[in-house]
Amino acid sequence: MGKNTGEGYRKGAVRGRTQFQHENGDWQKRDESNGQFMERKSSPGPFKGVAKEPDGRDTDNS
Repeated sequence: MGKNTGEGYRKGAVRGRTQFQHENGDWQKRDESNGQFMERKSSPGPFKGVAKEPDGRDTDNS
């Protein structure tokens, strides 16, 4: 199970979602089970612990 430590990093991966980068540099999450767009991040850098697309792994989306 993934957990935020409160010290600037995370232990374990976020499951069931991926992230991609828009042309303007913003990162956005996508739910793997239904393809629905989730949060969009405008601050620098990607989301912590979320796989980048294409992630190349088949995850259990339950």
